[in-house]
Parts: sequence; C-alpha cells; structure tokens
Amino acid sequence: MGENKRQTGTQYEKKAGVYLEEKGYEILEYNFRCRIGEIDIIAKDGEYLVFCEVKYRSDLKSGYPAEAVDKKKQRIISKCALYYITSRGMSDMACRFDVISFEGEQVTVYQNAFDYIGG
Repeated sequence: MGENKRQTGTQYEKKAGVYLEEKGYEILEYNFRCRIGEIDIIAKDGEYLVFCEVKYRSDLKSGYPAEAVDKKKQRIISKCALYYITSRGMSDMACRFDVISFEGEQVTVYQNAFDYIGG
C-alpha cells in the first residue's frame, strides 16, 4: 500500500509540475530532501523562490487536500526551505509557500498558502 501511495504522489507531483510550468513557473527541483524532511517542488515564479507542497485526494472523505498541510507540515517545509536557501546561497530571494491541491483531476494552486514558521 505504501509503495502505491508513493507512486500516486509522484504522479501528481509531476502533473503539478507540468501545470505550474504552463502557468509560467520554472521548476528547479522535485522531491528536495534534507535531514529535516522533504519539499515536493521547488520553483521560480518571477522574482519568487516558491516551495510547493502537492496534495491529492480522490474524494473528500478525508477532507480537502490543502487542509492536510497542517502547522506541523508547514513547520517541516519551512525548515527545509531555510536549509535550501542557505545551502544554495539564495537567502536574498523573496520566497513563498504554495500548496497545489488535486481533488480528483481538479487542480487548485494556493499561492502564499502559509507563512514561514520557524522554531
């Protein structure tokens, strides 16, 4: 089951990447991992460095996909983003956090979905 879920996640991360590219984003990395956690997609959108979390639900029994990006997940993504920008010498870039939500095949991009959470 876990492997199948991972395959589904990868499939929707790629779909999200294609969708974002169509919207003018430049994809820098998929599945950036560090010891703290993972970021699904890192992209540039104009002057912004964008850290994207992709969420998929085939139905709404478990709630809306974007709701799954809770404070704990936001903190992990924030720490990974900080590690990414400092390790790449990009700390002068404006950053934002987007959530790309798939409800079945319906895609929604929540730009600036949450603010950086330190600590």
